[in-house]
Amino acid sequence: MAEQAARILVVDDEATARVSLAEILRLEGYQVATAASGEEALSLLDKSDPFDLMVLDIKMPGMSGLEVTELVQERYPGVVIILLTAFGALETAIEAIRQGASDYLLKPASVPEILESVRNGLVKHRQTQRRQHLVGQLQQTLSELAEVEGAAAVEEAASQPSRFIQVRDVVIDRQKHIVTQEGKSLDLTPTEFKILACLLETPDRVWSPQDLVRQAQGYETDAWGARAIIRVHIRRLRKKMEADPSDPTYILNMRGVGYVFSSGESGKKDSDSS
Repeated sequence: MAEQAARILVVDDEATARVSLAEILRLEGYQVATAASGEEALSLLDKSDPFDLMVLDIKMPGMSGLEVTELVQERYPGVVIILLTAFGALETAIEAIRQGASDYLLKPASVPEILESVRNGLVKHRQTQRRQHLVGQLQQTLSELAEVEGAAAVEEAASQPSRFIQVRDVVIDRQKHIVTQEGKSLDLTPTEFKILACLLETPDRVWSPQDLVRQAQGYETDAWGARAIIRVHIRRLRKKMEADPSDPTYILNMRGVGYVFSSGESGKKDSDSS
């Protein structure tokens, strides 16, 4: 599909200059509208489709070209402005360039000068539009990425075990590997910590010795070996936690099945001193 012709607004209070310039630009294939004053130009900008470029006389009755430039840059920052100026207003045109106008032409400008300035201005306009489009795409991509990362972070946080586990008066801090009972710290070995964490994660659930070895120590063993290993650690945990290790109330034994951390709500399980 052919690229749409650029829309240009010619603003000059001198009818001959305005009509001549508009005709030159139309012959180059541009869509051209004209205005005889700054006020009319602003009205056209407000009511019509967007313009890509304005060729604007600086010295006009009523609103000057400099005033129009300031308002256009404020309301329609994408419009490229080329100023037409007599030699006496050259300093004003240079100041307008500093404030963001694209170019200025000294009147009377030759046709090649006008067309070159317009072409350069339209290249600048396309570059600005392209840059804005890319920035918009980048912002959208960053926004989508933030949403994805945010969702992933929430999902990851949800999949991670909580830092603290508390059952009755026993609290485990996974992050610092600290266990407290009635507010007092317990001195546990790493294996004791892992076994107790397994039991506290699922109070009143029975863990077999093999499951505890697998979860706490990361390897497989037979039932006899697992029972021998876990029995030692359970005995040590009871000595550190129970008022009477021979009559435990926290870590209970389900004879022939395994061990359970009692929440205190389901009554005392069948226990032995092992």
